[in-house]
Amino acid sequence: MSRTGAGPANSVDRAELQARVEAILWYHSIDLGGGVVTPGLSKTPIKPEALPDFRGRSVLDIGAWDGYYSFLAERSGASRVVALDHYMWQLDFAARQAYWDECERQGVLPDPRRDSEFLTRDDLPGRRGFELARAALESRVEPVVGDFMGMDLDALGSFDVVLFFGVLYHLPEPFEALQRLRSVTNEVAVIETEAVQIVGRESEPLLLFLPGDEMNEDHTNWNAVSEAGLHAMCLAAGFRRITTKVGPAGATPAIRMRRGIRDAVSRFGGPAKTRHYRIVVHAHVAE
Repeated sequence: MSRTGAGPANSVDRAELQARVEAILWYHSIDLGGGVVTPGLSKTPIKPEALPDFRGRSVLDIGAWDGYYSFLAERSGASRVVALDHYMWQLDFAARQAYWDECERQGVLPDPRRDSEFLTRDDLPGRRGFELARAALESRVEPVVGDFMGMDLDALGSFDVVLFFGVLYHLPEPFEALQRLRSVTNEVAVIETEAVQIVGRESEPLLLFLPGDEMNEDHTNWNAVSEAGLHAMCLAAGFRRITTKVGPAGATPAIRMRRGIRDAVSRFGGPAKTRHYRIVVHAHVAE
């Protein structure tokens, strides 16, 4: 069990930990104890009421990165937690950005098949934050380096709760991803992703395809789904019951979209009003 909230043994330890924290780029803000909190880029963690009960359940955190939700599940009483990632742990950010910049100069879109060329860092620079937090929290979360879309899922196993946060919209084949998600889920998968609401078409199962860097100037953002679309895909993937925990009502717009994609959305008929937000659903295996 982690010791989140417990401080380092003395002020020297705290100073050393703080220095190590400041040398790392963090996505999540994690309380390491003793007043040391990692300066994460993300300021909108999923609220507790949108999360399942972790007590006594096995948990798989897909796309764990720094491990915020992995450690949270462990602290909340999970019996076992596996943190799975590869892209953010192995990525050579500088090489990928150089390629994107060259594509922009040439006026072409990056070839997604070349992504593997930038996953070359066997020293796992993107896992430094996870490892530091794991040590500071005296955590037993199990890190696994693997590509969820390409790895042997039988070897990975199945879990009572599977967390799929901020992953689906990064995948060119979202329906295949949900089918694979179902195959590793015993009870419930919790999915958080980019969503779109188009006024007048709220009940339609829509998937907005993003071929370039329209969303946040990131070429790895491939889609935004409507609430009805996400429910429909989850059901088609084999889940039996879908509940929305964070949805359009009261949702806060979460992304920057270039005007071109807004204009494209309006082609559905007339000047459509669109909202972009983060949706959270629970996809249950049983009815």
